[in-house]
Amino acid sequence: TYAAGKIPGGFFKREGRPTEKEILTARLTDRPIRPLFPTGLRNEIQIISIVLSSDGEYDPDVLSVIGASAALHISDIPFQGPVGAVKMGYINGELVLNPTYHQLEESIFTLVVAGTRNGIIMIETEAREVSEEIYLSALESGYKSLLPIIELQEELRVKCGKQKRKVELFELNSQLMESIKKDVLHRVQEINLMTSKEERIEAMEILCKQLSEKYSEEYSPEEIKQALHEVQKEEVRKYTIHNKRRVDGREFGELRPISCKVGVLPRTHGSALFTRGQTQSLAVTTLGTPADEQMIEALEGEMFKKFMVHYNFPPFSVGEIKPLRGPGRREIGHGALAEKALRAVMPSEEEFPYTVRVVSDILESNGSSSMATVCGGSLSLMDAGVPVKASVAGVALGLFKESSEEILLMDIAGLEDHYGDMDFKIAGTRNGITAVQLDLKIDGISVDLISQALKMAREARYQILDIMETVIDKPRGTISPYAPRITALQLPPEKIALIIGPGGRMIRKLINETGAKFDIEEDGQVHISADNE
Repeated sequence: TYAAGKIPGGFFKREGRPTEKEILTARLTDRPIRPLFPTGLRNEIQIISIVLSSDGEYDPDVLSVIGASAALHISDIPFQGPVGAVKMGYINGELVLNPTYHQLEESIFTLVVAGTRNGIIMIETEAREVSEEIYLSALESGYKSLLPIIELQEELRVKCGKQKRKVELFELNSQLMESIKKDVLHRVQEINLMTSKEERIEAMEILCKQLSEKYSEEYSPEEIKQALHEVQKEEVRKYTIHNKRRVDGREFGELRPISCKVGVLPRTHGSALFTRGQTQSLAVTTLGTPADEQMIEALEGEMFKKFMVHYNFPPFSVGEIKPLRGPGRREIGHGALAEKALRAVMPSEEEFPYTVRVVSDILESNGSSSMATVCGGSLSLMDAGVPVKASVAGVALGLFKESSEEILLMDIAGLEDHYGDMDFKIAGTRNGITAVQLDLKIDGISVDLISQALKMAREARYQILDIMETVIDKPRGTISPYAPRITALQLPPEKIALIIGPGGRMIRKLINETGAKFDIEEDGQVHISADNE
């Protein structure tokens, strides 16, 4: 916090664990960098970004991406960069490069794009129902704007770069690979076509155990496991590319079966169960008073948050046993993405003075659980009677890229996500995009391919919205009887003293007599809340 000339709050007056913003910035930095290390590099690499000085006007998150790339590029660490990154806004019909915090409040989207000379490698976006056409123009402009940043890093390397060290890269034993293919290729092909994730995992574990027993004297269990999974990866990709169908039998542009339910929990303020294939989100909406707002201390100043989405990924959702601790980086990232997707349709404080929290518990997972959270969250908000502007749906697209062939996959399942080249999440309403997140395992894709993906995602979004709206197509007319009741008043600021009274006697009397809570702002806005009317 010294970067902004501030002392941390709290008892200890020093920084503790990373804040949510810092975790999200670390993820933003990691995502475009990670695909650019050589395959087989197993050395531990740590990059730490520290904000040394902040003007309070610009978010330093993009600088973290550029700084990490530059540090790697001039170091002796093998790295297939550099990476450039910029932030784009759109205000009054014009694109704005690297907007300030104040400008972003007026912008209809916040777009961060990172790329290499080979194409775009990462995207992060929050938007207010933006059309695909405007969004693509921003991507094209952003990509052109980041190329000079790449040139600067290349010049920096010429001036002070170290010679890249020779690192021993891990390589799978080719003889072991051939032996496994000879022994169990047909069985692996059969396992890949199993529709149940649990059956497929169990079958692979049994097969791996059998191979370990056979080759125990020559290879380690870890070598055998990795070789087997490499064979599985080759076969999944080969089947999809050559047969023009997916291993679960779907066409490239086909969604998994979807079912939706609302009002599934009797005592909560709003709830929904969204299931797509073998991925299921139980989303619950809770309404609170203004006193439930989250206070956030950030470099740009203190702020309060009235809408929150929290994502939980319990280990049983993927058939595992793990200790339950606090949310990890992935859970924080997925919750933040869903929050961005839904924030565009939330009512203003004047329309709906409640603090709103949505929690998504993933009950089972086989790909795209963050987008299931968007869909389930949208349904639960409507079930809670929150006057949202529209339904929001999300879908994840994948990519198999071999030589010049590029195959886009709609609504990827876990196997396609694991062995594919792209995870492209797009959420929105019928009117436009509200959130985008792109991550790659290759060194970049073209704007043309992104354009095709956005068109596919729009078709998928409309199909999902059609299904969701058969269950609930508008917010309920009233909120749950278990939710608090809030009345909002606007008084002249000079009248506030009359409500509080000398020494606070009047406000204490009102609270004791009614049991209500009073939240009074300096501008004269008063919120009165109680458990019932």
